[in-house]
Amino acid sequence: MNDSPGWATPGPSPSDDERPGAPADRPVSGDPKWSSEQPPPGQWTSPSPGQTPPPPGPQQPPQGQGWGPYAGQYGQNAQYGGYPGGPGQWGQPPAAKPGVIPLRPLGLGEILDGAVATMRSHWRSILPITLVVATVVQVLSVLTQKYAMADLAVSPDAGATLDEAVNDLVVALGALVAVGFIAALGGIFATAMLTMIYSRAVLGTTSTVSAAWREARPQLLRLLGLTFLLGIGAVLLVTALIMPGILAESPGLALVGGLVAAPLFTWLWIKFSLASPALMLEKSTVFKALGRSSKLVQGTWWRIFGITVLTQIITGIVSAIIVWPLTIVGMAAFGGGLSGMEDGTASTAWGALILSGIGSIIAQTIVMPILSGVTVLLYVDQRIRREGLDLELARAAGIENYGTAGG
Repeated sequence: MNDSPGWATPGPSPSDDERPGAPADRPVSGDPKWSSEQPPPGQWTSPSPGQTPPPPGPQQPPQGQGWGPYAGQYGQNAQYGGYPGGPGQWGQPPAAKPGVIPLRPLGLGEILDGAVATMRSHWRSILPITLVVATVVQVLSVLTQKYAMADLAVSPDAGATLDEAVNDLVVALGALVAVGFIAALGGIFATAMLTMIYSRAVLGTTSTVSAAWREARPQLLRLLGLTFLLGIGAVLLVTALIMPGILAESPGLALVGGLVAAPLFTWLWIKFSLASPALMLEKSTVFKALGRSSKLVQGTWWRIFGITVLTQIITGIVSAIIVWPLTIVGMAAFGGGLSGMEDGTASTAWGALILSGIGSIIAQTIVMPILSGVTVLLYVDQRIRREGLDLELARAAGIENYGTAGG
């Protein structure tokens, strides 16, 4: 977004029950100002001469109309495709939906549907980003597995010395770390650009790859710093809790440290899960983004945890369905079958590696935007619930008088 008003960091956040932008003339129960404005008893106007008074009994509005400032909005369900409330009946009109999600608090299905709908409608922008990143990462991974991991025999060679075995292990681990670093960089670039595409999809506008890159580029270094800060923090946390048991050569103490590290790591993971979209869309710094994520997640940790874990499970199943059949076929056809699987040569055969790499490219191309999209839409949902972001987004989308008495 180009510094649109919808994504700016708000001032003091209202509570979940407060809705910014509500009309000032809307009656509030128990409000002394409202009650003082009512006419004193006995001063209600009478019908003018010649005017027929209304018949006794409850009055119904004309068909297609409603009472009060929302006249003409309730009961007109034809234009909303059969929304509850037929002609002449009460029925709440649906929220505005300029883009892939309605501008109101979202449910689980709407968040997942919004992520998938953006992939379908904006695939020309999303597909090149994820395909390029997935291809680069998998090419490097295939080369690493072929030339670095192939030197590690499944069964130690009786003639190999301890130094040679350690050197082979160090080389293989170094190659894996390098591939992981490249994958992390690719994920950062993809996340930054996909965040911009999803933010425009919420407003119903499209974004090209070049436009997404221009909008994401100023925040890339900060996103890089945020990602590595979280990664280093996770490593230090796990190390600090497990290392005492390792140094004391006590498996039980190390196990206890691991059991403590797992829930603490999970809690921090969810607590800071919205830091990335906060940093990119609010143009904030690393530590401000961490604070914003903590504030938005507060009080809804379990809900965000459930949605995030469910998304991880769904994308993991999709990846497995795509990758594993190709991997098994590659190992059976090009890796020497069962004998190759037994001696470890099947996994490093060119045919098996290429088929597995193709499956991984397809899976990452599909999964990456879903994960990024769910995170962005969770951020949008939390700001709608806590800060009335739907009003700002409606104005940014060009919807006039949204959230007022006449809108």
